[in-house]
Amino acid sequence: MRALLVVNPAATTTSARTRDVLIHALASEMKIEAVTTEYRGHARDLARQAAESKDIDLVVALGGDGTVNEVVNGLLHQGPDPDRLPGLAVVPGGSTNVFARALGLPNEPVEATGALLDALRDGGQRTVGLGLAAGTPGTEDEAVPSRWFTFCAGFGFDAGVIGRVEQQRERGKRSTHALYMRQAVRQFLGEPHRKGGTIVLERDGEDPVSDLVLSIVCNTSPWTYLGNRPVYASPKASFETGLDVLGLSRMSTAAVARYATQLLTSSPERGPHGKHALSLHDLTDFTLHSKVPLPLQMDGDHLGLRTSVTFTGVRRALRVIV
Repeated sequence: MRALLVVNPAATTTSARTRDVLIHALASEMKIEAVTTEYRGHARDLARQAAESKDIDLVVALGGDGTVNEVVNGLLHQGPDPDRLPGLAVVPGGSTNVFARALGLPNEPVEATGALLDALRDGGQRTVGLGLAAGTPGTEDEAVPSRWFTFCAGFGFDAGVIGRVEQQRERGKRSTHALYMRQAVRQFLGEPHRKGGTIVLERDGEDPVSDLVLSIVCNTSPWTYLGNRPVYASPKASFETGLDVLGLSRMSTAAVARYATQLLTSSPERGPHGKHALSLHDLTDFTLHSKVPLPLQMDGDHLGLRTSVTFTGVRRALRVIV
C-alpha cells in the first residue's frame, strides 16, 4: 500500500518526537511519504495531488479537525468517488478531534495509530456521508466556492465564538476549552440579535422557519466535546444519514441558561428542546438566509461573513479506514 502522510507541525497534542515515532510505526506497514504542511491550505493541496496521482491508496491526516477538513476537501476536489479515490485515515493531534472520536478512534495519537494499524491489517473501513456548503444561486454569495465538512457547520452565534477564538490564538493564546467558554460569554454579551434572530431556514415542500439566532448543522453526533464529555446538539445525526439542524430562536439570558444546561447534560437520547428550539433530522438540501451578514464556520474553521448558505447532505461520500 502506498500512502501519503500529511503532518501538521502545529498540532496541539503532538511533539516532534511523538510525530517521528508515529511516522516510523506507520512506515512499518506501508510505503509512506510524510509531508509537513507549511501554510494554510497546504494539506488540501497535498490531498488533491494525491487524488489526482492515481498511485496513492491512502492519505493519513496527522493533526486536528482543521487538518482533516483540508485533506477531505483536497480528496473530494472533483467530487466524491469512494471506490476510486484514496481512502482517508486520521491520527488525532488537535485539541478536540471531533471527527476522529466520532469514528470511534482513541483520542490519544499513539493509541489511535495502533488502532489504525489494526484496521489496515484487518481490512477495516467504512464509507461515510459528508456535508457540503455552497453559495446560494441568485444571492451575493453565489460565487463562494463550495466546501465539504465532516462533522458540523454553524451559521451565526457559534461561528462568531470560533471567530473570537481564532483571534485569540493569533495573539498567542493556547486553544483550550476555557478559552472557548470565555469567548462564548463575550459573544453572548455582544450579540445584537439575542431576542429576535435574522436567520431563515428554507427547504423544498416546507414552510420557511424564520427568526433563528443560532443554527448548528450536524453531520454526526456528538457535536463536540468538553474534555472527555460529549455534547449532543443533534443526537440523531449520523454519518449514515443526511444533515441535522439545531436552531434557536431566542438567546435571552434565561434561554441561554436553559439551553446551555441542556447541552451540558445532553445524551445520545436527548438534546436541547423547548419552544424556542428547532430540531430537524436527515435533511438532504436546505438553505440558511440572513437579513444581515453573519459568521460561518465549518469543522471549527471560521470562514468569514455570509448572508446565504446552501447545504447538501451527501451519503457515501468518502472511504475511511477505521
